[in-house]
Amino acid sequence: MDQSIFAPLKAAGLTSLKLQYDWRTDRHRLYAAKEWDADLDFAQYNRSFHVESLLTSDAVYLGHEQVLALYAEHGLADYLNEILELLRGGKHFGIEVYYHQGRDIRFMCHQHSRRQGLMNKRHATLAGGIRRHPLEERELDVIIDGLNLGRAMSFKNIAADLDFGGCKTTVQMDPLNLDDLEALGFLSFALDHCRTMTGPDMNFPTAMSDVINAHFSKSFTSGPASPLGETGKPTAYGTYLALKEAVRFAEGTDSLSGKTVAVMGLGAVGWSMAEYLLDGGARVVVSDIDTARAADFLATHPGRAVESVPVGAIMDIEADVFCPCAIGGILDEDTIRRIQFRYVFGPANNQLKATTQDEEIRLADLLAERGILFQTEWWHNTAGVMCGAEEYLHGADANTADLMAKVERIVPAKTRANLTQAKELGITPTENAYRTCVDTIYQR
Repeated sequence: MDQSIFAPLKAAGLTSLKLQYDWRTDRHRLYAAKEWDADLDFAQYNRSFHVESLLTSDAVYLGHEQVLALYAEHGLADYLNEILELLRGGKHFGIEVYYHQGRDIRFMCHQHSRRQGLMNKRHATLAGGIRRHPLEERELDVIIDGLNLGRAMSFKNIAADLDFGGCKTTVQMDPLNLDDLEALGFLSFALDHCRTMTGPDMNFPTAMSDVINAHFSKSFTSGPASPLGETGKPTAYGTYLALKEAVRFAEGTDSLSGKTVAVMGLGAVGWSMAEYLLDGGARVVVSDIDTARAADFLATHPGRAVESVPVGAIMDIEADVFCPCAIGGILDEDTIRRIQFRYVFGPANNQLKATTQDEEIRLADLLAERGILFQTEWWHNTAGVMCGAEEYLHGADANTADLMAKVERIVPAKTRANLTQAKELGITPTENAYRTCVDTIYQR
């Protein structure tokens, strides 16, 4: 456990750590504690004890200076400072850490901002997915990933008109066994401590939500038993509506008839996106790294205006619209110079190959200089988080018709407003989306 913020917790028998940053005062605050006994049975969470329960008669609490001294004692002062500088650089609220020493489960909730959720009258004031990383992965990479994704969730929740702040939870642990109620109870306990609601992300099975809902908490959504089903179709629908709004903004009509759209990726979102485009009158060219998937799409839609090309060729075809639906990081200086599209509008995350907000804005400027209309995808691929919020808020009463109605009301209107304001200010839609979110979150 070299170069890990969990190493001093383990050595000192501590369970909890909070690293916080106040952007108003430019000051950090640190806290560590032993808040439960080592033999606590987390399989009994919300049965014999609750998140507010006092769980040890031998509590230990460390203040700011004591935490600094603890990490210095273990030779981790510079490492801790590196993490604190990441909080400062991104104006993040902080990282909330819980450690299950018996199972070596390392839970971190990367909290960007609570502002949107402070007055929402619910237990969860934050929303963001939970993902698993292997124990051998470099911890700093996990933290950077979590902080970046937490910030993106703050922005996405604003775009989706959701009254939740943004966060991302990462857990370094062995693969999860859905029969292991000790591990599932701990994850539920830790998440409830952070006052967030979530859905399973990378390397966690979606079925964990159903098990946790049955045994521990309703803060996990989007399991197989969800009344709303998978999020791919609503995400595609929202992006489709955003694209039509972009065409209306540029051309005065939202018709896609006669337009060719290049769809990259035919996963759950891309497949539905291609179907919406066909139904909207577009000619569609599809591609997928799995050539059988593309062949299946063509076979499923005989006689329709659709063809396929190899995935390596999709960005070089002549088309009106490029719709990325798979991997991110595909738009860099080289690809932006060569693509021949009028619009880039798709649901794939992180389409611009950038590691900072400034770099994203620079690449968006390059797209604009080439006359390509683009807005950062997190402003319109919001139906997934809207889906999770509907389930969290309404439980078994959540229904697809209400969700789709919200997508129809919110996503195109937000796209129209963003494109219009960007034009008025003489900046790209991507820069304007960032400005809107920054102004919302960092009001003094």
